[in-house]
Amino acid sequence: MTIQTPTAAPSRATAPGAAALTGTGLCTVLLGAALPLIDFFIVNVALPTIDRDLNASEPVLELVVAGYGIAYAVLLVLGGRLGDLLGRRRLFVGGMAAFGLTSLACGLAPTAWTLVAARVAQGAASAVMLPQVLATIQATTAGPRRARAMSLYGATAGLSMVAGQVLGGVLVSADVLGTGWRSVFLVNVPVVVLALVLAVRAVPETRSAHPEPVDGPGTVLLALSLGALLAPLTEGRSAGWPLWTWLSLAAFPFLAYAFYAVERRADRAGRTPLVPPSLFRLPSLRRGLVMVVPFSIGFSGFMFVIAVALQQGEGLGATAAGLALAPMAAVFFGTSLAGPRLVARWGTRIVTAGGLLQGTGVALIALAAWRDWPHLGVLGMLPGAALAGAGQALQLPILFRIILSEVPAERAGVGGGVMTTTQQAALALGVATLGSLFLSLAPGLGMRDALVVTLLVQLVAVALTVTLSLRLPRTIA
Repeated sequence: MTIQTPTAAPSRATAPGAAALTGTGLCTVLLGAALPLIDFFIVNVALPTIDRDLNASEPVLELVVAGYGIAYAVLLVLGGRLGDLLGRRRLFVGGMAAFGLTSLACGLAPTAWTLVAARVAQGAASAVMLPQVLATIQATTAGPRRARAMSLYGATAGLSMVAGQVLGGVLVSADVLGTGWRSVFLVNVPVVVLALVLAVRAVPETRSAHPEPVDGPGTVLLALSLGALLAPLTEGRSAGWPLWTWLSLAAFPFLAYAFYAVERRADRAGRTPLVPPSLFRLPSLRRGLVMVVPFSIGFSGFMFVIAVALQQGEGLGATAAGLALAPMAAVFFGTSLAGPRLVARWGTRIVTAGGLLQGTGVALIALAAWRDWPHLGVLGMLPGAALAGAGQALQLPILFRIILSEVPAERAGVGGGVMTTTQQAALALGVATLGSLFLSLAPGLGMRDALVVTLLVQLVAVALTVTLSLRLPRTIA
């Protein structure tokens, strides 16, 4: 089976007179894709200094990470719908401006709770901006250009998640102008100003030719469903699992079913719901999403746990903890550049090969931690981090291409929103589950053994991804 990239007629995919996406425009929207993911991970190495400066409790520190992630995940699909309705460049520019303002608010936050509120707003701004990236690519490219753009999007997403943590460590240690941890947010402001100038000049305006109104009931039920799952998993351990966490988890399946029922009814009535169930009839989207979930859970959990283990367990500074992952970022970048050529020759078999490489890398990191602790650093992690980075680069960009390959251009915003919501919810789940596992085990087992056990659990997620990859069609158009 060959996965064909759809080439919808311009009249259905773009606004009248919309231009094709130029190289500058593509770089601009990819920058918009990088910023939200960088900011999800950049705070991991900054949490100890935020704690000291703002005297934040552990539950509040977790909200600094989770508040952003939950708001981001809950509103992504709505952001895609609004772009289809109001214009994708307009929403991209508006979301980018809001992201810059909320980043400034994070950087100037006087208290921990003010920082939490600013991070929630920053996540909401990201949810407005990011879906427009994929929708714009889908609506303004076709054929080989779309395949290349999607590969670059996947490479940007993966590199951003690793580079964010490295950049965070460098900025915190550099203490630019005495700003300390605040620089991890303030650095966004000049980048946003540049991106806004480029977006106005180089990103074409597109929108759906037949936009649907906002699905109010679906939006509310999706928000309630994701919140009921992610909030207790994130805050439960540090809060001592109070009654509200169990009630919230118990409500999740009922809310999720109510969301599905409302969306199915709207779909059957000929309306376009927030998440059309008919979209999941596309085999490529279904298979790709199922693989993105374990991949993202393992990835984000690993990044969070490594940051905590190296700083709190080994006493490394923010720079050393961040740079320990530099080999992973460098190899990811180099491998992702070769990705399109490898796909053209080997098809989706490289996804399976990537999973095997990633699994080997995680196992080597676990072995190094068991052998070298408490002296695990850049050199100890180098072989495992390099292999893991190469493996991730052979999976994530290809999965993104597979997921969106059969989505019609007129549903580009909805399809992109579904994909990014799934990925973001899984990233938040990874921090909540693997992070909570590690922090729960550390007091009894010690940091070394807790880290090793958590990495072995991550290997289960990698093994699941490899198994699922065997069911993928062999070729990608």
